[in-house]
Amino acid sequence: MYARKLRIELRRNSAIEFRQLLTERVIPLLRTQKGFQDQITLSTSRRNEAIAISFWDNEENADAYNHVAYLDVLRALSKVVETVPIVEKFEIIDATGGSPVGAISVKLSGDSRSLND
Repeated sequence: MYARKLRIELRRNSAIEFRQLLTERVIPLLRTQKGFQDQITLSTSRRNEAIAISFWDNEENADAYNHVAYLDVLRALSKVVETVPIVEKFEIIDATGGSPVGAISVKLSGDSRSLND
């Protein structure tokens, strides 16, 4: 599995509108994307910042989203975002299981094993 992390600098006093846009426009769009698994969004009003971590079944689908639908997300959030979000990709190598990403399979010595086994 792969994760995309966005560091988002929000405009001052935009946290409520950010959350509304996330719920009404961004999450529904993500759910239509091939390979999308889940998302976690963290926010702090002290620094006008949010971190969004989306989980994908593989790198190819995460990259496809980045080249197609991510521009729609940027447009949807343009009223509340101060600067272009910083995007980083990660391979998920460990998890405790359960929500939000469920059972995760990783390649261990050529085998695909569940971390929950």
